[in-house]
Amino acid sequence: MATLRALTTNSLCGAATELYAAFERATGHAVRARYDPAKAILRDIAAGERAEVVLLGSGSIDELLAQGLLEPSSVRPIARSGVGIGVRAGSTPPDVSTPEAFIAALRAVPSIAHTTEGASGMYFGELLRTLGLADELRAKIRTRPGGLVGEVLVAGEAFLGIQQVSELMAVPGVVLAGTLPEPWQRMFGNSGGLFREAADDAAARALLDWMVSPEAAEVYRRRGLEPSTR
Repeated sequence: MATLRALTTNSLCGAATELYAAFERATGHAVRARYDPAKAILRDIAAGERAEVVLLGSGSIDELLAQGLLEPSSVRPIARSGVGIGVRAGSTPPDVSTPEAFIAALRAVPSIAHTTEGASGMYFGELLRTLGLADELRAKIRTRPGGLVGEVLVAGEAFLGIQQVSELMAVPGVVLAGTLPEPWQRMFGNSGGLFREAADDAAARALLDWMVSPEAAEVYRRRGLEPSTR
C-alpha cells in the first residue's frame, strides 16, 4: 500500500481530515497531510518541497500550473468557503448582520484575531484599511501567520475571530456569530491537483478522485464549504 503526502490549505482542514481518514479506511493507503496557509506552502514548494497531492486556493493552484509543477489534466475545483465571524462557545455573539452592526461590533469587542498569511486574514486586513479602521483597531488586533483562528478564541486570547467559515468550524468550542455582511463577503475557492512526478501514481489519482466524489460533497457541506463543480 502507498503512503501519500498531501499539501493542504487550512480552509479544507476539517473536511480533508475526515476525508483522508475515510480514504485510508477504504483503500489501505496512508495519507500524510500537511495543513498550512497557501502562502506558506507555496514558499516551501519554491524551496523544493514536493508531495503527491496538493489542495490549495485556486489562485495558488494556477500559480503552480503556470510554473509547470502540476499535471494539467489532474487539476479540478474542490470546494469554496466564505468568511465567517466566530466567538468562543458560551460567549454572547455580537450582531454582525449588517455593515453598520459589524463595524459597531468591531469597535465594541475587546480583541479581534485573524491570520496574516491565510487568504481570509489577508483580505480582512485589507478590508480594515479600506474602511479606515486599521489604525483605530490596531491595539485590539491579535494576529498570527497561519493556523486556525478558532484555537486563539478557545484559548481566550481573543474575543472575535475572522476566518473562513470552514476553518472556524474545524475547531471544537467555536460558534459562528455570522458571516461578513454584504457587500464585504468574499468566497474563496480551492482546487486540487497532482504534482507532475505523481501523474502516473494510481493511488495519488485515487485520492484526488476521492476528494471530488459525491460522498465528499456531503462532507464539505457539513464542514461549512460549498462543493465545486467543473
